[in-house]
Amino acid sequence: MAVQTRVKPAKNDTPKNEKHAGLTRDTLVRLYRTMYLSRKLDDREIQLKRQNKIYFQISSAGHEAVTAAMGLLLRPGADWIYPYYRDRALCLMLGVTPLDMLLQAVGAADDPSSGGRQMPSHWGHAKFNVVSKSSCTGTQFVQAVGAAEATLYYEAHPKALAQAKKAPLGELAKHAADEIVYVSSGDGATSEGEFWESLNAACANKLPLLYLVEDNGYAISVPVEVQTAGGSISKLVQSFPGLHVAEVDGTDPIASYAVCQEAVNYCRERRGPALIHAHVTRPYSHSLSDDEKLYKVPEEREAEAHRDPLSKFALFLVRENVLDQKQIESLEAQVDHEVRQAGDAALAAEAPAVESILSNVYSPHVDPTAAAFEAEAQPHGAPKTMVEMVAATLNDEMSNDERITVFGEDVADASREENLKEVKGKGGVFKATAGLQRKYGSSRVFNTPLAEASIIGRAIGMATRGLKPVPEIQFFDYIWPAMMQIRDELCVMRWRSNGAFKCPMVVRVAIGGYLTGGAVYHSQSGESIFTHCPGLRVVMPSTALDVAGLLRTAIRCDDPVMFLEHKHLYRQPYNRSEYPGPDFTIPFGKSRVVNEGTDVSIITYGAFVHRAEVAAAQLWRDGISAEIVDLRSLSPYDWDGICASVRKTHRVIVAYEDMLSWGYGAELAARIADELFDELDAPVRRIAAMDTFCGYHPHLEDAILPQSDMVVASVRRLLDY
Repeated sequence: MAVQTRVKPAKNDTPKNEKHAGLTRDTLVRLYRTMYLSRKLDDREIQLKRQNKIYFQISSAGHEAVTAAMGLLLRPGADWIYPYYRDRALCLMLGVTPLDMLLQAVGAADDPSSGGRQMPSHWGHAKFNVVSKSSCTGTQFVQAVGAAEATLYYEAHPKALAQAKKAPLGELAKHAADEIVYVSSGDGATSEGEFWESLNAACANKLPLLYLVEDNGYAISVPVEVQTAGGSISKLVQSFPGLHVAEVDGTDPIASYAVCQEAVNYCRERRGPALIHAHVTRPYSHSLSDDEKLYKVPEEREAEAHRDPLSKFALFLVRENVLDQKQIESLEAQVDHEVRQAGDAALAAEAPAVESILSNVYSPHVDPTAAAFEAEAQPHGAPKTMVEMVAATLNDEMSNDERITVFGEDVADASREENLKEVKGKGGVFKATAGLQRKYGSSRVFNTPLAEASIIGRAIGMATRGLKPVPEIQFFDYIWPAMMQIRDELCVMRWRSNGAFKCPMVVRVAIGGYLTGGAVYHSQSGESIFTHCPGLRVVMPSTALDVAGLLRTAIRCDDPVMFLEHKHLYRQPYNRSEYPGPDFTIPFGKSRVVNEGTDVSIITYGAFVHRAEVAAAQLWRDGISAEIVDLRSLSPYDWDGICASVRKTHRVIVAYEDMLSWGYGAELAARIADELFDELDAPVRRIAAMDTFCGYHPHLEDAILPQSDMVVASVRRLLDY
């Protein structure tokens, strides 16, 4: 029972609109019912956790008022929702059912959010545009920016929307008039850099993005004054241009509704982004893994109890003659019964099948390793370098697919379009995107702030909405700020949502050394880190022809692809090729035999392919026949091609540019030794960089990185074994 006070209702119990922020009696009752339902679902989950019938619980208690009020204003299936794990009342308002939520709690196969793959309260529901939530704090902010950019993009490019609808999961390619994007978090997550990166981008582009910061005073046990300078996030963001900022008592649903309505309207009118700072409570511990009594004094907990939105609103409804005590008790009894029924149904639901583990790691709709991607080249024109082939391939694909956007640091010809009349244009630090902005416009090719996490996060948001972003990370050495977005968001989206959402894109990255002067921060390799990420395809061409075929496959693929472009190879004359035509593709997982041989197999990729060729030529002069296999695609890789070569030569060298220890070649060497041991006449050898960093001086770089003479010496040792 929420209240004990009994007040006799007036004969006319319909409140005046102007008195209650325009809310009718029925809406006020709906608000209370949703808030109470949210709390009872928390309580039921807590009970189930203590009975060891579910495995985790994190509550929305204390947050119900402002989130239920926001739920009244957002349009299910039209607006896009990037929720906070305490947004239970919001999700209930949007249409997620109590059974849906409890199916998630028990980890049932029919859980619509993840099919039992994620913890409870990690909301996701494609029907209502509730984008799958991860456990990471703050990553959702920049993804919401990308989703809001997609809103404006579809308004300007209706053809892109039509093309997106025809792609796999085309039902997610929605666009509604005046739609907005909602993103929420606790106060603690505003300490993450992606929060500030997102505000910068949202304000710079006047995006229809609504932030709700639900400030319950704590990030687990860390109080707000330690998390946030001055203890108020709304004060800190006041200076962002065009940002509507409001502060509200988030335990008051009527005050919250009025403030949320103003912010929602601001975004719908395309005036820019808005941020609501709602002060709420957290009457329960952070989760059942936490005990707030360890860091909250009794007086503080008692003060929070007096601000509990549920008891406050129930008392308000009685005092305002909206409901009497018996009506409240009847409503609560109905909700209690509904929760019990949902709990019983959830407990009876089937668990996910073990064999489902590998479902939706990659797209079930498009197989980039399939024979359909084997195409004959139709060469024409003057030979192009690798970097010229990147631009030519992007140009062809962009002309056919309006969903494609290209962005990153310095990728545009000139952000100030008026300058294009007088300047040639930048088009990337390596000129790989030169001329694309001039041809396709600044809405499709544009520069971003220098913020790698934001670049990838925005691309995830766009891709989730059906666009096909091709972001660029200027140097592999600076990809690490984006690691959380790549490993915990980009790779995982399809799997964690059980196929309900996806984010196919191509992340172009300039990688590698052999630059003469690249030094520590412009020469790194590290491809093995990303081949270790399920859900991500990784390719690394060594010739201009392979760039064209693999990049086109990557764009037409339905998975996220990391496309590694070796800087040293960009303008080499020995790997140039005529343009192979607009439909030339190469399947992933299909290696290329660069040089036929019978005495030893050299398995390699990237810039080391040419060094292996130089070594093979020297060995040939000495009567030794070396076969070179260029993997081209690192994940997936061509195991059948490796097997065929090893069975022919019976001796193997795995050569790669990255450091020797824990590198990509270590996995290949281990698998060859494990599965092809009977075919080997000698141990598997590895050639790689030293376990240190790349030096600036050329003689340091030459000593650190693997060279052709190392191949020659290693081959001789293998033949003498």
